[in-house]
Amino acid sequence: MATLSPTTSPRNVRRWPSGRRRAGSQAYYPAHEFHDLNISAIRNFLRCHTCYDAFPVSFRLIVLDTKLTVKKALQCLLLNGAPDFSSDSFLDSHPLAGVVSAPLWNSDNSRFSGMLTVLDIIHLIQYYYRTADFEQAAIDVETFRLESLRDIERELGVAPPPLTREHPSSSLFDAAKLIIQTHARRLPLLDNDSETGHEVIISVLTQYRLLKFISINCHKEIQQLNLSLRRLRIGTYVSSPSPDPNNPYWPIATASMETSVFDIVHMFSERSISAVPIIDEDGVVLNLYETVDVITLVRLGAYQTLDLKIKEALTQRSPDFPGVVICTASDSLGTLLQLIKKRRVHRLVVVEGEEEEKRGGKKGRLLGIITLSDVLRYIVGHVDVSEPRPKPPTTSADPSSSIPAE
Repeated sequence: MATLSPTTSPRNVRRWPSGRRRAGSQAYYPAHEFHDLNISAIRNFLRCHTCYDAFPVSFRLIVLDTKLTVKKALQCLLLNGAPDFSSDSFLDSHPLAGVVSAPLWNSDNSRFSGMLTVLDIIHLIQYYYRTADFEQAAIDVETFRLESLRDIERELGVAPPPLTREHPSSSLFDAAKLIIQTHARRLPLLDNDSETGHEVIISVLTQYRLLKFISINCHKEIQQLNLSLRRLRIGTYVSSPSPDPNNPYWPIATASMETSVFDIVHMFSERSISAVPIIDEDGVVLNLYETVDVITLVRLGAYQTLDLKIKEALTQRSPDFPGVVICTASDSLGTLLQLIKKRRVHRLVVVEGEEEEKRGGKKGRLLGIITLSDVLRYIVGHVDVSEPRPKPPTTSADPSSSIPAE
């Protein structure tokens, strides 16, 4: 796996070693059985630990009142970005845009009211870009409240985000299943005040936090996960031949350096995705444009510049942008999880490597995308979406845990 910078060609990228090694006990099992034994051990680990166990040693949680205007809420998120992204001082943050989501609180009835995410802002931008000019949109945003965001979703015909929650004493396995069942990227953890009976927002469990917790505490098992991503079928891959003559990389949405920012905003909103690979005429991956890149333009006051081409918009990125993480289908799941332990990874772009090149492919060409949802779904295993949720525990777990979370 490697990081692709805006000025680095995949042909010159230095790849990380796969970390494959043969364990002495593996001789007694076929490779896939040995792999399954370690996956089973990780699942048992998740069943034996609660959401409390995965809390960082220290963290800050931002909760927004639904009466706040979108402009003030966005300012609050942007002004509270964590300066050190190697830590978890914020539970849901991104190297480009700081804090990228927050729980919503309805002060009228003192109840949890969902999550504000970057995709909500994307929907709002698309709505105003279609229905009003910039001057009118700038005026409306001054008074538009968070509680009205669901109305925007109905206007656009997009699915509203799931109103999910879990108790902090629930097992990590049950929490992971709920994330998969609801297609959520983050899970609010709520308890009830013993005196008032009111809901209390305790924390937010993100896919990244959950996978990092696994990578820290299941080190031995992860070292044995040596089967390739191709064999495990983790991620979404280019279909060959493509059923869509207009998109040779179907089902993955792609763009070029000449694509406008708004065209990608439309992809984000319509397909509920958070990143689009930027490729050249040969399909070689040059970069990745993310929802948080749009938020960066908003932070700079560039609402009216959504007609910018991607090659121009990328110049607005921070100089310390960490780059795009790429891998090949021959890399192992263990290597991927070890990477999550070291870096705040949200997704990996899968490109053709030496194996594909030997069969007539092109090194660096787009092959697929792996998200944290894909990884978590594989680790947890098959989840029946019709399966009833378990009742929350009746006893509270001790928030202090001997299991390392950092």
